[in-house]
Amino acid sequence: MTTPARYEVFEREFRRLVKRGAELRKLATGCEWAEGPCWFAEHGYVIWSDIPNNRILKWSPGEGMTVFRQPSNYTNGHTRDRQHRLVSCEHGGRRISRTEPDGSVVTVVDNYRGKRLNSPNDVVVKSDGTIWFTDPPYGILSNREGHQADSELGRNYVFRFEPAHNSLSIVADDFDKPNGIAFSPDEKVLYIADTGMSHRSDGPHHIRAFDVGTAGKLEHSRVFAEIDPGMADGFRVDTAGNVWTSAGDGIHVLNPSGTLLGKILVPERAVANCTFGGQERTTLFITATTSLYSIEVAARGAQTP
Repeated sequence: MTTPARYEVFEREFRRLVKRGAELRKLATGCEWAEGPCWFAEHGYVIWSDIPNNRILKWSPGEGMTVFRQPSNYTNGHTRDRQHRLVSCEHGGRRISRTEPDGSVVTVVDNYRGKRLNSPNDVVVKSDGTIWFTDPPYGILSNREGHQADSELGRNYVFRFEPAHNSLSIVADDFDKPNGIAFSPDEKVLYIADTGMSHRSDGPHHIRAFDVGTAGKLEHSRVFAEIDPGMADGFRVDTAGNVWTSAGDGIHVLNPSGTLLGKILVPERAVANCTFGGQERTTLFITATTSLYSIEVAARGAQTP
């Protein structure tokens, strides 16, 4: 199903980032909570998580929606490493996992100093191969998106994993519930969302920005943007450094200074995440509650591979 895209424009710059007459396409539906889209350029398909249904789905132009993996250990966010392998956050396994070329799934990291992780949520791989991820408790709060359990860590951290030394370190420890995560195109800034509760008075609804120092140290923490309505569950960055983030009413586009340029409105209860894909990385794939959408934009995704 396709419909003319609806926008809210706040700054003239937004007009240069979206295509006049672009259509919002509903590619697939039937999910309970769609999350974690990830593009496979060499195969021309996108995968995403349907967390409560414990499955990873796949969409391609030729086949439409098919099941990529079920059960999936209640995966949430996904990315790909520099060897083009799928790296996933698993609520059920309380781990970061990696899918090998032969299809086998292996553990990357599942504990910090002998204590199990909470439920990794979103993940990004830096150009040096280090894996950065958020670890809120959403997957252990109930059996809906994982397995209910007590937190062994007692806190909700942001972690950096260094595969070369098999070492895991905490890079941020002052978040309520850290969620979406992404680097700026030059990797000098790291953006991390805090999604405390569903109402502003109950907790944070913002994206914070950090300067990335030597040895993975995060410095100069500041609030990059407040998200309203909803929360920044997941986001991606384009080559110009603009942040395209999920929110309660669609995709909000913010410039590198945090100014809200405009919104792509999506007709679902809430948007969870997005990623750039397509041949030129100018197709924005959007996961929104029950469905997967796409829209052609005039920006190009910065993520690699």
